[in-house]
Amino acid sequence: MKSVLVIGGAGYIGSHVVQALLDEQYTVTVFDNLSSGRMENLFPSAAFIQGDILDYDNLRKTMEGGFDAIVHLAALKAAGESMKLPEKYSLNNIVGAINLLNAASEVCIKKIVFSSSAAVYGDPLYLPIDEKHPTNPINYYGFTKLEIERFLEWYDQLKGIKFAVLRYFNAAGYDIKGRLSGLERKPENLLPIVMEVAAGLRDHVSIFGDDYNTPDGTGVRDYIHVNDLADAHVKALSYIDEKKESLTVNLGSDNCISVKEMIDAVRKVSGKDIPTKIVARRPGDAAKVLASSAKASSLLGWKATKSDVKTLMESTWNVYKKFAK
Repeated sequence: MKSVLVIGGAGYIGSHVVQALLDEQYTVTVFDNLSSGRMENLFPSAAFIQGDILDYDNLRKTMEGGFDAIVHLAALKAAGESMKLPEKYSLNNIVGAINLLNAASEVCIKKIVFSSSAAVYGDPLYLPIDEKHPTNPINYYGFTKLEIERFLEWYDQLKGIKFAVLRYFNAAGYDIKGRLSGLERKPENLLPIVMEVAAGLRDHVSIFGDDYNTPDGTGVRDYIHVNDLADAHVKALSYIDEKKESLTVNLGSDNCISVKEMIDAVRKVSGKDIPTKIVARRPGDAAKVLASSAKASSLLGWKATKSDVKTLMESTWNVYKKFAK
């Protein structure tokens, strides 16, 4: 297996996955509508087709190009926005995934790696969260991811499409070798927002609640370096190709950092002041989340090796400081 179609491959995570696949000598084609992806995230050694997963005919025509597998990273991902605009998330995430699965089925592509989310679990009943934890999303984004996972299970049973579902929360950092530097468009995740403030691209960081039952009152999350995530996608692709069986695994860093700790870390690495404002909690936000990656370690031989705070901060600031005002 050497030919892979990466849907959403011009985006932040997608471009790092493309990079990791190219490093392993895969032939890669990127399919992206560039709504959040960027042209500067494309590699000359990867083919590019501009298209949208809601355009079924174009998607199917693209898949006729003889691909061995698909990596799907084209979902909308802002949990807060999903609670305000469920229609948008239903259309792009759910309908888009159905289009993808139907087109793959028609052209007999039998392997899919799906970038899911630990948001499928909802409020943790215990920590760290493992794959046996009940799934009960508390935001609509998480609901759409869980529905896509269920579609994959059915298409496995009915159409023989093997899948790897990768559940994780917060991707962060940039390629440690400096090969990618395209900034996220209108970021919703914490680290790029804090970095934009440090670079003078926005004036403050909004902290959504400082009264959680956590050591400093702000939300605590599991951040994982995007190079580690990309490595997991490649390993998952190899797994379903070699084992001919589907799997669902968490990807965690085994480290947690609070909102305030993240902001302080950016102040330290950038030497910049980071103005903040405390605002109301967002619906669908849990106080603390930490994922267990023991199953991924066992099945894939994967472990986060670049997700320490120092590497996360430095690799990100090395990109954002180039755009500082």
